[in-house]
Amino acid sequence: MKAVGLTQYLPIDDENSLLDVEIPKPIPKGKDLLVQIKALSVNPVDTKVRTPQDKVESEPRILGWDAAGIVVEVGAEVTEFKPEDEVYYAGDITRPGSNSEFQLIDERIVGRKPQNLDFAQAAALPLTSITAWEALFERLNIDKTGADAGKSILIINGAGGVGSVAIQLAKKLAKLNVIATASRPETIAWCQNLGADQVVNHRNNLADEIEKIGYQNVDYILCLNDTDGHWQAMTNAIAPQGKICSIVENQQPLDMNILKSKSASFVWEFMFTRSMYQTADMAEQSNLLNELSQLIENGVIISTCNDVIKPINAKNLRDVHQRLEKGRTIGKIVLAEWN
Repeated sequence: MKAVGLTQYLPIDDENSLLDVEIPKPIPKGKDLLVQIKALSVNPVDTKVRTPQDKVESEPRILGWDAAGIVVEVGAEVTEFKPEDEVYYAGDITRPGSNSEFQLIDERIVGRKPQNLDFAQAAALPLTSITAWEALFERLNIDKTGADAGKSILIINGAGGVGSVAIQLAKKLAKLNVIATASRPETIAWCQNLGADQVVNHRNNLADEIEKIGYQNVDYILCLNDTDGHWQAMTNAIAPQGKICSIVENQQPLDMNILKSKSASFVWEFMFTRSMYQTADMAEQSNLLNELSQLIENGVIISTCNDVIKPINAKNLRDVHQRLEKGRTIGKIVLAEWN
C-alpha cells in the first residue's frame, strides 16, 4: 500500500525528510480496526517527532495522528464497529500513523464520523478536539453542562488547532466568558467568529492585556503556546484557587512557588496518555468523539478545517510541515485523496 514515511530525521526542506513509500497492508487482530484513510491532517506533534536527529530507521516510519476513513476489516475482539462504518480518530503515538492508505487503530479511541461532514472536514478535528475536551472538562474540571457559566477562561493561541476547538467548547457548552489571544487581524477575526468574547494580544504582557478589558484575573487558563514565555504572566493573571493547564512542554524549570499563595493549580494535558498507557478508561476517547459528532450534527460545533490539499503524497506533506513550523497557520490543514 502507499504511504509517506521517513528513514532519516532531516530538516523539512530536504526532499528526503518525507518520502513516498510502499509498505505491506496490515491485518487487524484483537480490538483493532483496519481503516482505509480518506483524509488526514497535520499537527505540531508530527513536526516534533520528525525533528532532525542522528538516527536512521531500518524500515520507513509512518507519522500522522489525525484521520478520517472507512472501516474495511475488524479484529476478532471488536464490538463497536463493522466494515463500511465511517470513522475519525487521532491515533496512538506508539504505533504507525495515518500517513498511509490503510491503518490499524484500536476501536477504543475511534469515533463515528459526523454525518454532515466530509472526510476532510472530519479529519481536521480528532486530535485537537480530544486535547481541548480533556483539557477543559477533565484537567481543569470545568463543567460541560454550564454549571460554571459566567466564569472566565484565557485561551492562549486561540486561532491554532486546539484553540479553535477550545473556544467553541468553552463558550457553547460550558458557557464561560472566553478571552482568546491572537495578534493578527485574520486570527483575531477567526477567534471572534468561533465565539470568543474578547481577544487580546499574546505578544504583550497578558496580565496587562486582560486588565485592559476589565479583568483583574481569570478563573482558568489554557496555555497552547510557549509555556515558559507566558509563565510569569499566567501566574499573575490566574485567580486565587484558579487552574492553569498547558499542552506545551517547558524548556526551563517552572517556579511553582508563585502559585502557592493563591492555592492555584497547574496540570498538563497530553491526549496520547490513554493509548500510550492503555489506561482503564481508554474508551473515553471514543465516547467523547461520538459526543462531539452529535454536537457537530446538531450545529453546535463546527469543523476547524481551513485548507484542504490534494492529493496525499510526500511533497504535499513536506509543504504542510513547513507551514506548521513557521507557526502562522489558522485552524487546521488537511490532506485528502491518494494518487
